[in-house]
Amino acid sequence: MEKSDPPSAWRMFRIMGEFAHGFQTLSEIPKAVAIFGSARTKPDHPYYKAAVDIAAHCVARGFPVITGGGPGIMQAGNKGAFEAKGTSVGLAINLPMEQNSNPYINIEVKFHYFFVRKVMFLKHTAGVVVMPGGFGTLDELFEVLTLVQTHKIAPLPIVLYGRKFWTGLLEWIKAHMEDDGHYISPGDLNLLTVVDSVDETMAALAHISNEVGRHDTFVL
Repeated sequence: MEKSDPPSAWRMFRIMGEFAHGFQTLSEIPKAVAIFGSARTKPDHPYYKAAVDIAAHCVARGFPVITGGGPGIMQAGNKGAFEAKGTSVGLAINLPMEQNSNPYINIEVKFHYFFVRKVMFLKHTAGVVVMPGGFGTLDELFEVLTLVQTHKIAPLPIVLYGRKFWTGLLEWIKAHMEDDGHYISPGDLNLLTVVDSVDETMAALAHISNEVGRHDTFVL
């Protein structure tokens, strides 16, 4: 247990507090586009520049942009939204290696618990763009993919940016999880859209709505 953790019997109140703060802070913003990706991506990388452009296009269509609030692709998403004068949301997590939020956020919520943060992402998201990244990015990808697959959240576009990066993983899933093992159903991979450009990304997001209350992402 971390030193900052309360005793086990009281931890539920910290969890409840994080949920309450997150719901209250985000309750009035329109449905957003979430951008996931590596915290290690540098500003001169094509993926960073693409994330900036995607975020700016989302703002032009009336969508807030939500990221994890950190550096790399997260910063790129917030930067694109901020510079386009849109709503730029950072859902930050307290981690030893990522102490500071990026400077392009105009709505920020900080979390201690990863699972509370994930709920906040999906509660207010109409579409997800997943840029190349590491374990954290894959965790976020498979979380939303599983929830859509199992009908725990309403269907939403899950866009994978960078065909070269994602193809090997998708081919492995097709060969070993669908064809050989039957661990997923035929068609489950159709929940994902792979793109290589900003225009393709926006086309994949073309049908989503940003209306507050039009639908709850979570199926109760």
